[in-house]
Amino acid sequence: MRVMVFVKATEDSEKGVAPTAEALEAFAAMDRFTEELVEAGVLIAAAGLKPSAVSKRIAFDGPGRTVIDGPFAEARELVAGFSIWEVKDMDEAVAWAKRCPNPMQGPSEIEIRPFYEATDLADFVTPEELATPRDGERGKLGVA
Repeated sequence: MRVMVFVKATEDSEKGVAPTAEALEAFAAMDRFTEELVEAGVLIAAAGLKPSAVSKRIAFDGPGRTVIDGPFAEARELVAGFSIWEVKDMDEAVAWAKRCPNPMQGPSEIEIRPFYEATDLADFVTPEELATPRDGERGKLGVA
């Protein structure tokens, strides 16, 4: 099962506050945790994200598109970073997340959301549409 793990933004992460000595220690702890994920074969990808002040949103309304410049309100609703894990089930994902060092200075949150997998879509599409693509191409539904 694949899950996306979101590190929720904080007021400080949205301000782009320069790291303190304490933050640098936290980065080192996170690096060690990330290495554990890699060694266990759990980590697929991960990255931190810049503050929403340098972000864009595209709002859709039928055929219309509107570009909205950041920053965006409500830091707690924003994402500061993410990782993608391959785990046996949600219990394993939660167990790994509980081992994670605090990703921010002060209170913070991590959210874990499972990906839709091919088996989740089996009642809605044909086996041909779900077939694994060849030569590095993605399938019709983007499911690999």
